[in-house]
Amino acid sequence: MRCLITGGAGFIGSHLAEHLLARGDRVILIDDLSTGSIENIRHLKNDPRLSYYLEPIENRHVLAELVDEADVIFHLAAAVGVKLIIERPVHTIETNVNGTQLVLEAASKKRKPVFCASTSEVYGKNGKVPFAEDSDLVLGPTSKSRWSYAASKAVEEFLALSYWKEKRQPVVIGRLFNTVGPRQTGRYGMVLPNFVQQALERRPITVFGSGEQSRCFCHVKDAVEAIIRLMAADGAVGEVVNIGSREEISIAALARLVRERAASDSPIDFVPYDKAYEPGFEDMLRRVPSIEKLERLTGFTPRTPLSRTIDGVVAHFAERQRQAAVEAGASLRV
Repeated sequence: MRCLITGGAGFIGSHLAEHLLARGDRVILIDDLSTGSIENIRHLKNDPRLSYYLEPIENRHVLAELVDEADVIFHLAAAVGVKLIIERPVHTIETNVNGTQLVLEAASKKRKPVFCASTSEVYGKNGKVPFAEDSDLVLGPTSKSRWSYAASKAVEEFLALSYWKEKRQPVVIGRLFNTVGPRQTGRYGMVLPNFVQQALERRPITVFGSGEQSRCFCHVKDAVEAIIRLMAADGAVGEVVNIGSREEISIAALARLVRERAASDSPIDFVPYDKAYEPGFEDMLRRVPSIEKLERLTGFTPRTPLSRTIDGVVAHFAERQRQAAVEAGASLRV
């Protein structure tokens, strides 16, 4: 099968590419490296079944050609990360909404099936936990840029479902809940890689807010498996499906667990949201998925324990530190 991944050099995209190549597929990646990195796919570049294009998906000509070559499209390209969203709300909205529209428009010409990556952020301030796919979306005011990401992803979902209803364009929407694992960067505020880096460097682990807010962290390999199974499930077409783990943990407890797994003595510092992001920043107290629909459609349940996920992230960053030290030592000897 020929698979096109938009945002293919990103965190999830690179793991998806790795999985598809391992099962024998041909993989085509497109990424403008705005949040992705060529380092994420460096270990895949010598595979003859991989081709990649360093282009924005707004390049209609290139996108149309790649969609024509593909049997299935995994649309993961997006502006992500709370920090990026707050700093660049225009970029967030334009990238997410316009990019999805272009992918769906190109795919619909030949009805190529599309997976659209959405997010648990769309549930907003809904307090009814666990979140089911038919739950209400409760967003904050438009004056808070923090909600622009959730709103843009909700519009993406409406757009994708409209293409299915009006044009019979096959789409599957996956709402991802805090996907984590090796190769994820803390550059735009992703909590787990930031905690791990701080712990390994013996710096204070910075928890934003009270730390009482809780999340369910899903290993990226579980998320990728769920995505692939959904695209093979006939009953998933035209559906919105949660993808995540049921293992809930508070952010303060996550900081303590990271410190323990990294064998670190870092102190844990609590930073008010107003200092971390912007005045009046709003967050959700709990974010827990209902995954019964995923289980019913695919027979799959994400099961990787959080402790094992953290160990993998710790090992990834420890290896990066080791390589950096070797390179620094080599440069000093020259």
